[in-house]
Amino acid sequence: MAGLDGAESCTRCALAATRQRVVLGTGPTPASLLVVGEAPGRHEDEGGEPFIGRSGQLLTRLIAEEVGLTRDQYFITNVVKCRPPNNRPPRREEVAACAPWLEAQLALQGASVVLCVGNTAAKAVLGLREGVSTSHGRPVALGNAVGIATYHPAAALRGGPNVVAVMRADLCLVRTLVTS
Repeated sequence: MAGLDGAESCTRCALAATRQRVVLGTGPTPASLLVVGEAPGRHEDEGGEPFIGRSGQLLTRLIAEEVGLTRDQYFITNVVKCRPPNNRPPRREEVAACAPWLEAQLALQGASVVLCVGNTAAKAVLGLREGVSTSHGRPVALGNAVGIATYHPAAALRGGPNVVAVMRADLCLVRTLVTS
């Protein structure tokens, strides 16, 4: 992917020493929807693709049901491209080290809608100060795109049906934005 030369051998932060592989993202280029999460987990580090564990399966299902897009119809990536140890949240310096890779992906995709799942993505991409519990479902101007924050699917797995219901409502908004 142009603009990402060197990403697979990146050593900009300490995560390079503990990763199995760099997880850049998957999906078509360009894509009308770009989904951005926090960081790869164990399954993603092993498999080389974002959101392939339980959280990813839930997210894929919810996007299919509420937006009407299958996984091969949108691009999905993370703010940080390497797995933090023990799946801890990425540190500021790790987010900063990966920022050029994410910025290149945002530019290359030219997506009309950017869905940020979780606080890390919402803050890094949309510049939000408050958490997703306060900011979810509110459109944010993002250049030529519209950004929407929602809960991370891991929060839905922990939080149950109420969190899933909020995600579904946010994804209904995404559907109207993608199709308009």
